[in-house]
Amino acid sequence: MRLRIRRAAAGAVTIALASLGLAACGVGTDAGSGKPAELSQDDVNLRVNWWGGDARTKLTQTAIAAFEKKHPTIHVTGEFSDWNGYWDKLATATAGGNSPDVIQMDQLYLASYADRGALTDLSKISQLNTSALDASVLGMGRTKDGLYAMPISTTAFGLLVNKDTLDKLGISLPDTNTWTWDQFDAFARSITDKSGGKVYGTTPWGNEYSLELAARQAGDQMFKDGQIVIKPETVAGYFQRALDWSKDGASQPASQFAEQASATLEQSDFATGKSAMIFTQVSQLTAYAKAAGDANVVVAKLPTDANAGKYFYFKPGMYWSVSAKSPHPAEAALFVDFMVNDPDAGAILGTERGLPANPTVVKAITGHLDANDKKVVDYTDAMTPDLGQAPEIVPNGASDTDTLILRYLQDVLFGKKTPQQAADGLIGELKSGISAAQ
Repeated sequence: MRLRIRRAAAGAVTIALASLGLAACGVGTDAGSGKPAELSQDDVNLRVNWWGGDARTKLTQTAIAAFEKKHPTIHVTGEFSDWNGYWDKLATATAGGNSPDVIQMDQLYLASYADRGALTDLSKISQLNTSALDASVLGMGRTKDGLYAMPISTTAFGLLVNKDTLDKLGISLPDTNTWTWDQFDAFARSITDKSGGKVYGTTPWGNEYSLELAARQAGDQMFKDGQIVIKPETVAGYFQRALDWSKDGASQPASQFAEQASATLEQSDFATGKSAMIFTQVSQLTAYAKAAGDANVVVAKLPTDANAGKYFYFKPGMYWSVSAKSPHPAEAALFVDFMVNDPDAGAILGTERGLPANPTVVKAITGHLDANDKKVVDYTDAMTPDLGQAPEIVPNGASDTDTLILRYLQDVLFGKKTPQQAADGLIGELKSGISAAQ
Protein backbone atom coordinates (compact mmCIF):
# COMPACT_ATOMS: atom_id res chain seq x y z
CA MET A 1 0.00 0.00 0.00
CA ARG A 2 1.33 3.42 -0.86
CA LEU A 3 2.16 5.66 2.03
CA ARG A 4 0.91 8.71 0.16
CA ILE A 5 -2.53 7.11 -0.14
CA ARG A 6 -2.73 6.60 3.62
CA ARG A 7 -1.57 10.17 4.28
CA ALA A 8 -4.11 11.64 1.93
CA ALA A 9 -6.88 9.53 3.41
CA ALA A 10 -6.13 10.64 6.95
CA GLY A 11 -6.39 14.30 6.07
CA ALA A 12 -9.49 13.83 3.96
CA VAL A 13 -11.34 12.04 6.74
CA THR A 14 -10.58 14.74 9.26
CA ILE A 15 -11.96 17.34 6.88
CA ALA A 16 -14.96 15.23 5.94
CA LEU A 17 -16.00 14.54 9.51
CA ALA A 18 -15.73 18.20 10.42
CA SER A 19 -17.37 19.68 7.35
CA LEU A 20 -20.21 17.18 7.31
CA GLY A 21 -20.96 17.84 10.96
CA LEU A 22 -21.09 14.21 12.04
CA ALA A 23 -23.89 14.38 14.56
CA ALA A 24 -23.90 12.47 17.79
CA CYS A 25 -25.99 9.34 17.73
CA GLY A 26 -27.38 7.17 20.47
CA VAL A 27 -25.04 4.44 21.63
CA GLY A 28 -27.39 2.34 23.74
CA THR A 29 -27.81 -1.37 23.49
CA ASP A 30 -30.60 -1.15 20.91
CA ALA A 31 -29.81 1.76 18.59
CA GLY A 32 -29.88 4.16 21.51
CA SER A 33 -33.11 2.95 23.10
CA GLY A 34 -31.41 1.68 26.25
CA LYS A 35 -33.19 -1.67 25.89
CA PRO A 36 -31.28 -4.97 25.66
CA ALA A 37 -30.57 -5.86 22.04
CA GLU A 38 -32.65 -8.85 21.02
CA LEU A 39 -32.60 -10.97 17.90
CA SER A 40 -35.53 -10.37 15.57
CA GLN A 41 -38.06 -13.10 14.82
CA ASP A 42 -38.25 -11.85 11.22
CA ASP A 43 -35.73 -11.82 8.40
CA VAL A 44 -33.06 -9.16 8.83
CA ASN A 45 -30.82 -7.45 6.28
CA LEU A 46 -27.36 -6.28 7.31
CA ARG A 47 -24.85 -4.14 5.46
CA VAL A 48 -21.18 -4.83 6.16
CA ASN A 49 -18.30 -2.82 4.74
CA TRP A 50 -14.53 -3.27 4.65
CA TRP A 51 -11.45 -2.09 2.81
CA GLY A 52 -9.03 -4.46 1.10
CA GLY A 53 -8.05 -6.11 -2.14
CA ASP A 54 -9.60 -8.89 -4.16
CA ALA A 55 -8.24 -11.68 -1.93
CA ARG A 56 -9.82 -10.18 1.20
CA THR A 57 -13.11 -9.59 -0.57
CA LYS A 58 -13.31 -13.16 -1.83
CA LEU A 59 -12.55 -14.65 1.58
CA THR A 60 -14.95 -12.30 3.37
CA GLN A 61 -17.78 -13.14 1.00
CA THR A 62 -17.13 -16.84 1.57
CA ALA A 63 -17.30 -16.26 5.33
CA ILE A 64 -20.52 -14.27 4.90
CA ALA A 65 -22.05 -17.23 3.06
CA ALA A 66 -21.05 -19.52 5.95
CA PHE A 67 -22.62 -17.11 8.44
CA GLU A 68 -25.86 -16.96 6.46
CA LYS A 69 -25.98 -20.75 6.37
CA LYS A 70 -25.79 -20.85 10.18
CA HIS A 71 -28.28 -17.98 10.51
CA PRO A 72 -30.70 -18.31 7.56
CA THR A 73 -32.89 -15.38 8.65
CA ILE A 74 -29.97 -12.92 8.50
CA HIS A 75 -28.98 -11.69 5.05
CA VAL A 76 -25.70 -9.84 4.63
CA THR A 77 -24.75 -7.45 1.86
CA GLY A 78 -21.05 -6.71 1.53
CA GLU A 79 -19.71 -3.28 0.58
CA PHE A 80 -16.00 -2.85 -0.04
CA SER A 81 -13.33 -0.59 -1.50
CA ASP A 82 -9.59 -0.08 -1.24
CA TRP A 83 -8.08 2.11 1.48
CA ASN A 84 -8.06 5.12 -0.83
CA GLY A 85 -11.52 6.62 -0.51
CA TYR A 86 -12.84 4.19 2.13
CA TRP A 87 -12.83 6.75 4.93
CA ASP A 88 -14.34 9.52 2.81
CA LYS A 89 -17.23 7.22 1.92
CA LEU A 90 -17.72 6.11 5.51
CA ALA A 91 -17.67 9.69 6.83
CA THR A 92 -20.24 10.76 4.25
CA ALA A 93 -22.51 7.77 4.94
CA THR A 94 -22.27 8.21 8.70
CA ALA A 95 -22.97 11.94 8.59
CA GLY A 96 -25.99 11.22 6.41
CA GLY A 97 -27.36 8.61 8.82
CA ASN A 98 -26.74 5.83 6.32
CA SER A 99 -23.79 4.04 7.87
CA PRO A 100 -23.41 0.30 7.26
CA ASP A 101 -24.51 -1.89 10.17
CA VAL A 102 -21.04 -3.41 10.58
CA ILE A 103 -17.92 -1.38 9.89
CA GLN A 104 -14.33 -2.51 9.48
CA MET A 105 -12.49 -0.02 11.69
CA ASP A 106 -8.89 1.14 12.12
CA GLN A 107 -7.27 2.33 15.35
CA LEU A 108 -6.42 5.72 13.83
CA TYR A 109 -10.12 6.51 13.39
CA LEU A 110 -11.79 4.58 16.20
CA ALA A 111 -11.87 7.44 18.71
CA SER A 112 -13.05 9.89 16.04
CA TYR A 113 -16.18 7.82 15.41
CA ALA A 114 -16.75 6.61 18.97
CA ASP A 115 -16.44 10.07 20.53
CA ARG A 116 -19.05 11.40 18.11
CA GLY A 117 -21.48 8.72 19.21
CA ALA A 118 -21.45 6.98 15.85
CA LEU A 119 -20.67 3.52 17.23
CA THR A 120 -22.45 1.11 19.54
CA ASP A 121 -20.98 0.08 22.88
CA LEU A 122 -20.39 -3.61 22.20
CA SER A 123 -19.92 -4.45 25.86
CA LYS A 124 -23.69 -4.03 26.30
CA ILE A 125 -24.68 -6.53 23.61
CA SER A 126 -24.91 -10.12 24.82
CA GLN A 127 -24.64 -11.61 21.32
CA LEU A 128 -20.91 -10.79 21.26
CA ASN A 129 -18.58 -12.89 23.40
CA THR A 130 -15.34 -11.07 24.26
CA SER A 131 -14.00 -13.49 26.88
CA ALA A 132 -11.49 -15.29 24.65
CA LEU A 133 -9.42 -12.19 23.86
CA ASP A 134 -6.48 -11.12 25.97
CA ALA A 135 -7.36 -8.11 28.12
CA SER A 136 -4.56 -5.99 26.63
CA VAL A 137 -5.79 -6.71 23.10
CA LEU A 138 -9.47 -6.12 23.92
CA GLY A 139 -8.46 -2.94 25.73
CA MET A 140 -7.38 -1.41 22.44
CA GLY A 141 -10.99 -1.53 21.30
CA ARG A 142 -12.02 0.68 24.22
CA THR A 143 -12.24 4.42 24.32
CA LYS A 144 -13.53 6.45 27.24
CA ASP A 145 -16.33 4.45 28.84
CA GLY A 146 -17.11 1.70 26.35
CA LEU A 147 -16.00 -1.03 23.96
CA TYR A 148 -16.57 0.40 20.51
CA ALA A 149 -14.57 -2.03 18.42
CA MET A 150 -13.87 -5.76 18.49
CA PRO A 151 -10.30 -6.59 17.44
CA ILE A 152 -10.28 -8.83 14.38
CA SER A 153 -6.60 -9.60 14.39
CA THR A 154 -3.41 -8.74 16.18
CA THR A 155 -0.03 -7.81 14.89
CA ALA A 156 3.29 -7.42 16.60
CA PHE A 157 5.98 -4.93 15.68
CA GLY A 158 9.37 -6.35 14.88
CA LEU A 159 12.34 -6.40 12.56
CA LEU A 160 12.07 -8.36 9.30
CA VAL A 161 15.44 -9.66 8.15
CA ASN A 162 16.22 -10.99 4.67
CA LYS A 163 18.30 -14.03 5.61
CA ASP A 164 19.15 -14.73 1.95
CA THR A 165 20.79 -11.31 1.69
CA LEU A 166 22.87 -11.94 4.81
CA ASP A 167 23.92 -15.36 3.51
CA LYS A 168 25.09 -13.87 0.20
CA LEU A 169 27.20 -11.37 2.10
CA GLY A 170 28.56 -14.02 4.45
CA ILE A 171 27.08 -12.32 7.50
CA SER A 172 25.47 -14.15 10.40
CA LEU A 173 22.54 -12.74 12.34
CA PRO A 174 23.62 -12.19 15.96
CA ASP A 175 21.64 -13.23 19.03
CA THR A 176 18.65 -10.92 18.69
CA ASN A 177 17.08 -12.04 21.96
CA THR A 178 19.43 -9.88 23.98
CA TRP A 179 20.86 -7.27 21.61
CA THR A 180 21.02 -3.57 22.45
CA TRP A 181 20.42 -0.59 20.19
CA ASP A 182 24.19 0.02 19.90
CA GLN A 183 24.71 -3.58 18.83
CA PHE A 184 21.92 -3.26 16.28
CA ASP A 185 23.47 -0.11 14.84
CA ALA A 186 26.87 -1.77 14.53
CA PHE A 187 25.34 -4.82 12.86
CA ALA A 188 23.36 -2.70 10.37
CA ARG A 189 26.53 -0.76 9.49
CA SER A 190 28.40 -4.02 8.93
CA ILE A 191 25.88 -5.01 6.27
CA THR A 192 26.29 -1.69 4.44
CA ASP A 193 30.08 -1.92 4.65
CA LYS A 194 30.28 -5.56 3.54
CA SER A 195 28.08 -4.87 0.51
CA GLY A 196 30.08 -1.82 -0.50
CA GLY A 197 27.01 0.36 -0.03
CA LYS A 198 24.87 -1.65 -2.44
CA VAL A 199 22.71 -2.94 0.42
CA TYR A 200 21.91 -0.82 3.47
CA GLY A 201 21.55 -2.54 6.79
CA THR A 202 18.15 -1.17 7.72
CA THR A 203 15.37 1.27 6.93
CA PRO A 204 14.40 3.92 9.50
CA TRP A 205 11.21 3.53 11.46
CA GLY A 206 8.54 6.19 11.19
CA ASN A 207 5.03 5.50 12.49
CA GLU A 208 2.89 5.68 15.62
CA TYR A 209 3.38 2.02 16.56
CA SER A 210 7.16 2.29 16.60
CA LEU A 211 7.12 5.61 18.46
CA GLU A 212 4.78 4.16 21.09
CA LEU A 213 7.12 1.21 21.60
CA ALA A 214 10.17 3.48 21.81
CA ALA A 215 8.33 5.57 24.40
CA ARG A 216 7.37 2.51 26.44
CA GLN A 217 10.98 1.29 26.39
CA ALA A 218 11.88 4.67 27.91
CA GLY A 219 9.12 4.47 30.54
CA ASP A 220 6.99 6.98 28.65
CA GLN A 221 3.71 6.83 26.69
CA MET A 222 2.08 8.58 23.76
CA PHE A 223 -1.43 9.35 24.99
CA LYS A 224 -3.30 9.54 28.28
CA ASP A 225 -6.90 10.62 28.97
CA GLY A 226 -7.30 11.60 25.35
CA GLN A 227 -4.27 13.92 25.33
CA ILE A 228 -0.73 13.75 23.96
CA VAL A 229 1.58 13.29 26.97
CA ILE A 230 4.83 11.95 25.52
CA LYS A 231 7.90 13.90 26.65
CA PRO A 232 9.64 16.01 23.99
CA GLU A 233 12.97 14.40 24.85
CA THR A 234 11.51 10.95 24.13
CA VAL A 235 10.38 12.01 20.66
CA ALA A 236 13.71 13.78 20.04
CA GLY A 237 15.54 10.57 20.93
CA TYR A 238 13.37 8.63 18.50
CA PHE A 239 14.22 11.02 15.66
CA GLN A 240 17.89 11.19 16.69
CA ARG A 241 18.27 7.43 16.45
CA ALA A 242 16.92 7.42 12.88
CA LEU A 243 19.20 10.34 12.00
CA ASP A 244 22.23 8.51 13.41
CA TRP A 245 21.46 5.48 11.27
CA SER A 246 21.23 7.62 8.16
CA LYS A 247 24.46 9.50 8.95
CA ASP A 248 26.63 6.50 9.82
CA GLY A 249 25.42 4.37 6.92
CA ALA A 250 23.32 1.90 8.88
CA SER A 251 20.33 3.03 6.77
CA GLN A 252 19.87 4.72 3.42
CA PRO A 253 20.36 8.48 2.95
CA ALA A 254 17.46 10.92 3.25
CA SER A 255 16.86 11.22 -0.50
CA GLN A 256 16.55 7.45 -0.94
CA PHE A 257 14.30 7.14 2.10
CA ALA A 258 12.03 9.94 0.83
CA GLU A 259 11.50 8.06 -2.42
CA GLN A 260 10.02 5.21 -0.39
CA ALA A 261 7.13 7.44 0.73
CA SER A 262 5.46 7.01 -2.65
CA ALA A 263 6.59 3.45 -3.32
CA THR A 264 4.49 0.32 -3.19
CA LEU A 265 5.57 -2.57 -1.00
CA GLU A 266 6.95 -4.29 -4.10
CA GLN A 267 9.06 -1.19 -4.87
CA SER A 268 10.43 -0.84 -1.33
CA ASP A 269 14.17 -1.07 -0.71
CA PHE A 270 13.60 -4.23 1.31
CA ALA A 271 11.73 -5.94 -1.54
CA THR A 272 14.25 -4.85 -4.18
CA GLY A 273 17.28 -5.96 -2.18
CA LYS A 274 18.59 -2.50 -1.32
CA SER A 275 17.97 -2.97 2.40
CA ALA A 276 18.45 -6.11 4.48
CA MET A 277 16.17 -5.23 7.41
CA ILE A 278 12.96 -3.28 7.92
CA PHE A 279 10.96 -2.27 10.98
CA THR A 280 7.31 -3.12 10.41
CA GLN A 281 4.31 -5.07 11.61
CA VAL A 282 5.27 -8.71 11.35
CA SER A 283 1.92 -9.64 9.85
CA GLN A 284 3.45 -8.29 6.62
CA LEU A 285 6.14 -10.97 6.58
CA THR A 286 4.50 -13.07 3.88
CA ALA A 287 3.88 -10.05 1.65
CA TYR A 288 7.47 -8.82 2.00
CA ALA A 289 8.93 -12.28 1.48
CA LYS A 290 6.94 -12.71 -1.71
CA ALA A 291 7.84 -9.24 -2.95
CA ALA A 292 11.51 -10.03 -2.32
CA GLY A 293 11.35 -13.05 -4.62
CA ASP A 294 10.15 -15.62 -2.10
CA ALA A 295 13.12 -14.79 0.11
CA ASN A 296 13.81 -16.45 3.44
CA VAL A 297 12.63 -13.64 5.74
CA VAL A 298 12.88 -14.08 9.50
CA VAL A 299 11.63 -11.99 12.41
CA ALA A 300 13.93 -10.51 15.03
CA LYS A 301 13.06 -8.85 18.32
CA LEU A 302 13.46 -5.13 18.74
CA PRO A 303 16.73 -4.20 20.45
CA THR A 304 16.37 -2.95 24.01
CA ASP A 305 18.54 -1.15 26.51
CA ALA A 306 18.48 -1.58 30.27
CA ASN A 307 15.20 -1.31 32.18
CA ALA A 308 12.94 -1.59 29.13
CA GLY A 309 10.52 -3.63 31.25
CA LYS A 310 7.27 -4.99 29.85
CA TYR A 311 7.18 -2.45 27.05
CA PHE A 312 5.60 -4.60 24.34
CA TYR A 313 1.99 -4.82 23.21
CA PHE A 314 0.04 -6.38 20.38
CA LYS A 315 -1.78 -3.94 18.17
CA PRO A 316 -5.09 -4.91 16.59
CA GLY A 317 -4.59 -5.09 12.84
CA MET A 318 -8.16 -3.88 12.43
CA TYR A 319 -11.55 -4.13 14.11
CA TRP A 320 -15.24 -4.70 13.57
CA SER A 321 -17.55 -1.98 14.89
CA VAL A 322 -21.34 -1.70 14.89
CA SER A 323 -23.04 1.51 13.86
CA ALA A 324 -25.09 3.26 16.53
CA LYS A 325 -27.71 3.81 13.82
CA SER A 326 -28.08 0.12 13.02
CA PRO A 327 -31.69 -1.01 13.48
CA HIS A 328 -30.36 -4.53 14.13
CA PRO A 329 -27.54 -4.29 16.72
CA ALA A 330 -28.10 -7.83 18.00
CA GLU A 331 -27.75 -9.38 14.55
CA ALA A 332 -24.79 -7.11 13.76
CA ALA A 333 -23.07 -8.22 16.97
CA LEU A 334 -23.84 -11.85 16.14
CA PHE A 335 -22.08 -11.36 12.81
CA VAL A 336 -19.04 -9.84 14.52
CA ASP A 337 -19.01 -12.73 17.00
CA PHE A 338 -18.98 -15.23 14.13
CA MET A 339 -16.18 -13.46 12.26
CA VAL A 340 -13.93 -13.21 15.32
CA ASN A 341 -14.77 -16.26 17.43
CA ASP A 342 -16.04 -19.02 15.17
CA PRO A 343 -13.39 -21.59 14.09
CA ASP A 344 -15.26 -22.09 10.80
CA ALA A 345 -14.84 -18.41 9.99
CA GLY A 346 -11.23 -18.60 11.10
CA ALA A 347 -10.56 -21.48 8.75
CA ILE A 348 -11.99 -19.47 5.86
CA LEU A 349 -10.34 -16.13 6.63
CA GLY A 350 -6.98 -17.50 7.72
CA THR A 351 -4.41 -14.78 8.36
CA GLU A 352 -5.39 -12.45 5.52
CA ARG A 353 -6.37 -9.73 8.02
CA GLY A 354 -3.50 -10.69 10.31
CA LEU A 355 -3.13 -13.24 13.09
CA PRO A 356 -6.64 -13.84 14.54
CA ALA A 357 -7.20 -11.96 17.80
CA ASN A 358 -8.88 -15.00 19.33
CA PRO A 359 -6.17 -17.43 20.53
CA THR A 360 -8.59 -20.34 20.22
CA VAL A 361 -9.02 -19.63 16.53
CA VAL A 362 -5.24 -19.34 16.09
CA LYS A 363 -4.82 -22.77 17.66
CA ALA A 364 -7.52 -24.20 15.41
CA ILE A 365 -5.87 -23.00 12.19
CA THR A 366 -2.19 -23.49 13.15
CA GLY A 367 -2.00 -26.83 11.37
CA HIS A 368 -3.02 -25.14 8.12
CA LEU A 369 -0.56 -22.24 8.26
CA ASP A 370 2.35 -21.96 5.85
CA ALA A 371 5.96 -21.53 6.96
CA ASN A 372 5.85 -17.73 7.00
CA ASP A 373 2.65 -17.59 9.03
CA LYS A 374 4.20 -20.00 11.52
CA LYS A 375 7.14 -17.61 11.91
CA VAL A 376 4.66 -14.88 12.84
CA VAL A 377 2.95 -17.16 15.37
CA ASP A 378 6.31 -18.16 16.88
CA TYR A 379 7.41 -14.53 17.18
CA THR A 380 4.11 -13.58 18.80
CA ASP A 381 4.54 -16.38 21.33
CA ALA A 382 8.12 -15.31 22.01
CA MET A 383 7.05 -11.73 22.77
CA THR A 384 4.32 -12.71 25.23
CA PRO A 385 6.61 -12.43 28.33
CA ASP A 386 7.33 -8.80 27.39
CA LEU A 387 3.66 -7.80 27.17
CA GLY A 388 2.56 -4.86 29.26
CA GLN A 389 -0.81 -3.17 29.61
CA ALA A 390 -2.54 -1.91 26.49
CA PRO A 391 -1.71 1.69 25.61
CA GLU A 392 -4.44 4.25 25.14
CA ILE A 393 -5.60 4.38 21.53
CA VAL A 394 -5.02 7.35 19.24
CA PRO A 395 -7.47 10.02 20.43
CA ASN A 396 -9.99 12.00 18.44
CA GLY A 397 -8.16 14.70 16.50
CA ALA A 398 -4.92 12.75 16.14
CA SER A 399 -5.83 10.46 13.24
CA ASP A 400 -2.97 11.90 11.18
CA THR A 401 -0.29 10.86 13.73
CA ASP A 402 1.44 8.56 11.21
CA THR A 403 1.45 11.34 8.61
CA LEU A 404 2.99 13.84 11.01
CA ILE A 405 5.68 11.44 12.26
CA LEU A 406 6.79 10.65 8.72
CA ARG A 407 6.83 14.33 7.71
CA TYR A 408 8.90 15.41 10.70
CA LEU A 409 11.21 12.41 10.27
CA GLN A 410 11.97 13.49 6.72
CA ASP A 411 12.62 17.05 7.92
CA VAL A 412 15.16 15.66 10.39
CA LEU A 413 16.86 13.41 7.85
CA PHE A 414 17.17 16.28 5.35
CA GLY A 415 18.56 18.60 8.04
CA LYS A 416 15.60 20.98 7.91
CA LYS A 417 14.92 20.50 11.62
CA THR A 418 16.87 19.21 14.58
CA PRO A 419 15.41 16.18 16.38
CA GLN A 420 14.35 18.50 19.22
CA GLN A 421 12.64 20.96 16.86
CA ALA A 422 10.84 18.09 15.15
CA ALA A 423 9.73 16.70 18.52
CA ASP A 424 8.34 20.06 19.61
CA GLY A 425 6.59 20.52 16.26
CA LEU A 426 5.04 17.05 16.27
CA ILE A 427 3.72 17.39 19.82
CA GLY A 428 2.43 20.89 19.10
CA GLU A 429 0.48 19.81 16.02
CA LEU A 430 -1.02 16.83 17.82
CA LYS A 431 -2.10 19.02 20.73
CA SER A 432 -3.75 21.45 18.33
CA GLY A 433 -5.55 18.68 16.45
CA ILE A 434 -6.85 17.06 19.64
CA SER A 435 -7.95 20.41 21.04
CA ALA A 436 -9.78 21.32 17.84
CA ALA A 437 -11.68 18.01 17.91
CA GLN A 438 -13.02 18.55 21.42
